[in-house]
Amino acid sequence: MDLVKLTEELVMAVVTDKDIAQVREFSTEDPKVIQIEVLVSNEDMPKVIGKNGKVINSIRTLVQASSYIKENKIVKINIDSI
Repeated sequence: MDLVKLTEELVMAVVTDKDIAQVREFSTEDPKVIQIEVLVSNEDMPKVIGKNGKVINSIRTLVQASSYIKENKIVKINIDSI
């Protein structure tokens, strides 16, 4: 599965406003790094971050593990509100 698609599925499972949530990949200078940007509504931000960052860290861990299995690239996931 594509890393962006995996991230999108994990984020969509948490958010309530699925129409606003977006997951995009941005190019980086380093070919071994994948930059993924997650945009959610202000109301969904606490849900995606979770208490003490546990939810977003879990998403990062799952996506990074998938990357190590398939592409062996470093994945950076940033989250922001719209």
